[in-house]
Amino acid sequence: MGEKRVDVFFYGLFMDAQVLAAQGIQATKPRRAYAEGLRLRIGQRATLVPEGGARSYGMVYALTKAELERLYAQPGLEAYRGEPIEVRVFDGSKLTAMCYRLAAAPELEEANEEYASRLRDVLTRLGFPQEWT
Repeated sequence: MGEKRVDVFFYGLFMDAQVLAAQGIQATKPRRAYAEGLRLRIGQRATLVPEGGARSYGMVYALTKAELERLYAQPGLEAYRGEPIEVRVFDGSKLTAMCYRLAAAPELEEANEEYASRLRDVLTRLGFPQEWT
């Protein structure tokens, strides 16, 4: 019997299961979902920031705690903090998933066009609505 898995809501490039697999992460139970009241902000890194009326799209995967620890111990990712949030899966169900966000959001003038472009490609490939832009 394997280690217990937890649901995790990914809203950035980790939505791409191939990106996770390349890092040795075996993401299971993929589900398209969204979080209400959070807006994606992309600076040098991406994060979600609270904003009334906003909606952020992402993928929920089941990962082990060891995989999560390994993933967020990487250089540049140690500033992310996990917290449980409620998300709605595209099948209409709701669930609580871990979500990793930066403690301090990027400044509004920060930008990373390469990351934003790659993220647009992932969102399009995964079939998310165009309103995410």
